[in-house]
Amino acid sequence: MLTIGELASYAGVTVRAVRHYHAKGLLPEPERDHSGYRRYDGRAVVELVKIRTLAEAGVPLARVRELLQAGEGEFAAAVADIDRRLREEIRERQRYRKRVARLAAGDNLVLPPEVVEYLDLLRVLGVDERIVQVERDGWIPLAAHSSERVPEWVARKREQIADPRLVGFYLTLGQALDSTDNDPQLVGLADKLAAYVTEVADERGEGYVDDADIEAPLVELMDTLAFDTVPPARRLIELLAERGWTGWTRLGRVGPGRNRRG
Repeated sequence: MLTIGELASYAGVTVRAVRHYHAKGLLPEPERDHSGYRRYDGRAVVELVKIRTLAEAGVPLARVRELLQAGEGEFAAAVADIDRRLREEIRERQRYRKRVARLAAGDNLVLPPEVVEYLDLLRVLGVDERIVQVERDGWIPLAAHSSERVPEWVARKREQIADPRLVGFYLTLGQALDSTDNDPQLVGLADKLAAYVTEVADERGEGYVDDADIEAPLVELMDTLAFDTVPPARRLIELLAERGWTGWTRLGRVGPGRNRRG
């Protein structure tokens, strides 16, 4: 016969846990012997191990009580169901592990491989890392919201970036990031940027410049990310508007009534 401490030790739990299971009605509490101690037999060890195993598997104690009183067939079916649930939880946690591991991988943060490849291409072309980061931050909500359209958007981006004039757009934009809002150089850079975009749009159509068809709330979110990361971009956009173009994420011609320069 075992003391409560010995029972707890054999079953791999604490004495406090044994008393808790007594209070919950899961484990019968034996009468005290003539010395005033409660003594437990081998059956109590078996029952306590069952309770501990089910509880550690996440089974609510109320359900544990039911299972301990169930017949052999019902108990076996319940255990099979618990095993199925645990296997699904393991798979889910493995997915979480992969996501967490990607947190240390920079651009791989919740981004599809084709987007990561596109960002790497920008780096190879010499695009300023701050612009690459803005692009990355913009792709994160896009991929989360419209993952099915990512291949289409990436393919279009890769086609556009193959045009040396658009590479020049990115490189010129990189120079603008080092300017202050009042820097006269911004004016010249705005002229160059507007010239790039206008030339391509006149040649291939405005849809070629921006055909992403992104929803307005996402456009606003991505614009905010860009302006917070590279503050001079906001002033540059104001200057571009004076030259016939408006927007950052969604680039387009200035509408009627807006100031426009050639």
